[in-house]
Amino acid sequence: MRPVLEAAGLGVRYRRAWALRDCSLAVPAGRVAALVGPNGAGKTTLMLAAVGLLRPSRGGVRVRGEVAFVAQDKPLYESFTVAETLAFGRRMNTRWDDRAALDRLGTLGIPLDRKVGRLSGGQQAQVALTLALARRPDLLVLDEPLANLDPLARHDVMRTIMAEVARRELTVLLSSHVVSDLEETCDWLIVLNGGRLQVSGGIEELLDGHVALTGPVELAGGGSPDGKPVAGGLGGAAVVSASRTPRQVALLVRGAPVLDPRWRARRPGLEELVMAYLRSPESAALPGLAGVGA
Repeated sequence: MRPVLEAAGLGVRYRRAWALRDCSLAVPAGRVAALVGPNGAGKTTLMLAAVGLLRPSRGGVRVRGEVAFVAQDKPLYESFTVAETLAFGRRMNTRWDDRAALDRLGTLGIPLDRKVGRLSGGQQAQVALTLALARRPDLLVLDEPLANLDPLARHDVMRTIMAEVARRELTVLLSSHVVSDLEETCDWLIVLNGGRLQVSGGIEELLDGHVALTGPVELAGGGSPDGKPVAGGLGGAAVVSASRTPRQVALLVRGAPVLDPRWRARRPGLEELVMAYLRSPESAALPGLAGVGA
C-alpha cells in the first residue's frame, strides 16, 4: 500500500548535536501509528519535520496529501470563544468542514459561546482536535495528545480519533509516553531511541515475529561483554533483551527459535516489546519499509 508519510535518510541537527539521524520509514494509508521513545529521542523533531515546521539537515520527508498538526501544548487563543475559534479556522482553510466541526462539538456538549480559556483541559484538547479534523487532512499528526488529561478525557479524545479513522481513510501519527493508551487504537509502531529509528512496522506482525522466553538459569551461557546473559540453542533467533535472576533467565528474541524443552515461550505484549527495545538501543526491528510499496 502506498505510504502517506515517508522519510528517507532523515537527519536534523541542532548546532553540534543530532536530534534525529539516518531515519528512514514509511507509514501506509489508513494506519494509526504510535510514535514511542524516551524524552529527547527525537519524536517531536520527526513530527515537526513531517509537517514542514522544521527543515531537515540531511535526507528528506514527504507527506502525500494534506496534513494537520496538533502540538503538545494545544495552542489556542484563550480569549476567543469556541465559535470565534471555529470562524478563524474557517477563514484560514479552504478544505474546512464546518458542519462536521459543529456536529462534533455539539455531540461533546462544548458550548460555542464559552471562551476557550474557561474550558477544561479535556474540552480544550477536543477543540484543538476538532480544528485539525475540520481541515479534512489525509495525515493527522498529534504530539502527546493525551498529556495532562484525566482518564475520562483521555478516553474521549481517543474515541474521537478512532471514529474519524473509521469514517474515512485517515492516517494518524501520535506520540505518547504511555504505551497502554495505544494498545487498543494503534496498529503501527515506530520506536525512536537516542535520535535513531529502532523499530518500524505493523504491530501485529512485530508481535508475531517475537517470542518471550523464560527458563531455568542454566539455560543461559556465560555473560556477554555488557554483562547480559547469553543463551544458546536458539537457532537463528536474535536476542533483543535479556535479564537474569539467581534462578531464572528471561529473554525477548526476534525470529523463530529452536527451543530446548525447558524454555517456556509466549507471545509478548506491546509494552513488553517496546521496553525491551528501549533497554537495548543496539537492537533494531525495521520490517516496515519492505512491507510498504512506494
